[in-house]
Amino acid sequence: EIGSGLVGSEMCIRDRKNIFLLLSWLILLPSGILANPIKGMLERIDKGASNKFVVELHKSPNDFFELDRKGDKVVIRGNTYINIATGINWYLKYHAGIHLSWNGMYASLPDVLPPVLRKERHETNLALRYDFNYCTYSYSMAFWDWKRWEKELDWMALHGINLPLAAVGHECVWRNLLLRLGFSKQQINNFIAGPAFLAWWEMNNLEGWGGPNPDSWYEQQEALQKKILQRMKEWGMHPVLPGYSGMIPSKLDLGKRIDSGKEEKTASDTSSESAQSTLNKWNGFDRPGILLPDDPKFTRIANLFYEETEKLYGTSDYYSIDPFHEAKNLPAELDFGKAGRAIMDAMKKANPKAVWVVQGWTENPRPEMMKALNPGDLLILDLFSECRPMWGIPSIWKRDKGYEEHNWLFCLLENFGGNVGLHGRMDQLLHNFYLTKNNPLAAQLKGIGLTMEGIENNPVMFELMCELPWRAEKFTKEEWIKQYIRARYGTDDESIRQAWQILANGIYNCPAGNNQQGPHESIFCGRPSLNNFQASSWSKMCNYYDPTTTTEAARLMVSVADKYRGNNNFEYDLVDITRQAIADRARIVYNYAVADFKSFDKKNYATHTRQFLELLMMQDKLLGTRKEFKVGNWIQQARNLGITSEEKDLYEWNARVQITTWGNRYCADIGKLRDYAHKEWNGLLRDFYYKRWEKYWQVLQDQLDGKLPVLPVGNSSTPTADNPAMTIDWYALEEPWTLAKNTYAASAEGDCIEVAKEAITLINN
Repeated sequence: EIGSGLVGSEMCIRDRKNIFLLLSWLILLPSGILANPIKGMLERIDKGASNKFVVELHKSPNDFFELDRKGDKVVIRGNTYINIATGINWYLKYHAGIHLSWNGMYASLPDVLPPVLRKERHETNLALRYDFNYCTYSYSMAFWDWKRWEKELDWMALHGINLPLAAVGHECVWRNLLLRLGFSKQQINNFIAGPAFLAWWEMNNLEGWGGPNPDSWYEQQEALQKKILQRMKEWGMHPVLPGYSGMIPSKLDLGKRIDSGKEEKTASDTSSESAQSTLNKWNGFDRPGILLPDDPKFTRIANLFYEETEKLYGTSDYYSIDPFHEAKNLPAELDFGKAGRAIMDAMKKANPKAVWVVQGWTENPRPEMMKALNPGDLLILDLFSECRPMWGIPSIWKRDKGYEEHNWLFCLLENFGGNVGLHGRMDQLLHNFYLTKNNPLAAQLKGIGLTMEGIENNPVMFELMCELPWRAEKFTKEEWIKQYIRARYGTDDESIRQAWQILANGIYNCPAGNNQQGPHESIFCGRPSLNNFQASSWSKMCNYYDPTTTTEAARLMVSVADKYRGNNNFEYDLVDITRQAIADRARIVYNYAVADFKSFDKKNYATHTRQFLELLMMQDKLLGTRKEFKVGNWIQQARNLGITSEEKDLYEWNARVQITTWGNRYCADIGKLRDYAHKEWNGLLRDFYYKRWEKYWQVLQDQLDGKLPVLPVGNSSTPTADNPAMTIDWYALEEPWTLAKNTYAASAEGDCIEVAKEAITLINN
């Protein structure tokens, strides 16, 4: 109690004033100073975990984290909360044998943590660590809710990410902008894509496909983005918001809608309308239009765009813009330098400190654009540094002068289409990264980036990449894998070590010169033919490892599996490695069956086609034992976001189409988008891929039996004398699954260890 009487009253008043002044001062502080997100993250990992750590924030000219101890508590020091979180992750992995990963972000920490025996410090001058590709937002994150996003934000902090692309709810900005310009709801719906295809709409590739989105979609995505941005702010991350590149609806006249609906027909309207169609088609889809920078409407639309962005989400110090992305037939008179300056001027008007983040991909950023911009204004993502670096070292995309005076990030792409499959370039990644040390062409290197098209796969590669900034000296993959196994499983086991050394020297060591895009694709997932190799049109797949080695790795994992029952990371990897072994064995069996057909060996053809289908169904059964590999999980995420039955059905259709045909008949077949985002998933294997292969093998059997092909010729292919099964209309066989509403279980079913044992037995038969 304060006391009584006059003295007590004076004290009470004085204390209240002090409290008021203190609160006023606190309100004026940046929110990052007040909010300590470490405790919340630790409590989500394990209830009570925050009491086992001492967190200390210290100033430093370089990013650092330090591990130490104080009594029975672990001390983590760092100069930012992100770096402290990175230190916590390092401690958990390399001192406690606890690996937090996409397949498991929870752990049971011991009552007393293992002590840090010697103070350990890690520093880096690579201050920027970027995350996400636009495609990630559709191939993996299209239907995430806040609960899933919160896990991802924790993962990002633990892995040092401080510069994430923040594209959720970008469509809300455009909706408000177009409403402000007087466009009707129908016109807006014809422009903005559906949930599973927003990434390619944002990159100026298509319009409207997958929509129209209900009003509730915009409401929930706006709310979700605000929660995401708030958490990023608490961590001290620098969100990268989408910027304006000149995109406009392709079929809508803007002349009478500029300046909030006031009629204003300018001399540039005719040239503007022609500019709207300059980008033509993208794999069969009509592209949005583009306002060229010399069009007066460019600046006005850009200003409105940034105004609406600020109203919803505030301003940013970084904006992501990829003008003329994968565009052909651009007008000859297009001045890339002038275009770059117009884009930059509009961005700087929104925030004078803003930096333009651009993907280093194919022609982008154009050299003329780079020359027109000041050093420091661009931050270039060298998107595929582990395979096709542009920054100056040998590759098919080498730029002799690199990015010259502009800042850039060394990035890992790793995955295309969100495809499932073991894959990595361990030696090449390490080689390319450490070539940046003391290389004049890397003088403007500012950090690293994760630019995968899909996540929740190959955790080993992303773990390796995120550690590189903190490891000053080059190391070998063999050294690192030993540490990774101990961290991932909390144990040293000779059989597991042998399995991972096989993988590290084989499927995870795609060599220089092999330019394939992402995982070695499963034979199950491609449209059948007599020459099945890659499943998607652009994979550039090329054999680089012995497929029997994955069987040996799986056999070694299975041989010790009973000892690690309940070890979440082990069981996930057991399923994933055995899955790869089944797919690789099926490719061998497929080649046997094709040889049997060509040899007219009916007996062996029947044996090998039966074995192939048995392997496919075994794959489906195995993947059903883990939630991460179930199509039901993907579809459930989609349906859960819908409020009405109509909304749920729309989102499910988006989810089904994206992973199969991708587009309509024309875009799937002629545009070659079908199976680009194929997934080796439980449910999808038995109900989609199995039906294709069953039909195909039967048509070949009919040919062996002297029967005519039983299906009519489709317009997706031309029948040939040596391949009668080309008469199958694949799209007609595939589309019904995209329209179906049958239910798939989202939770795990069965014992993964017992099913993995069955799979190894089947492979060996």
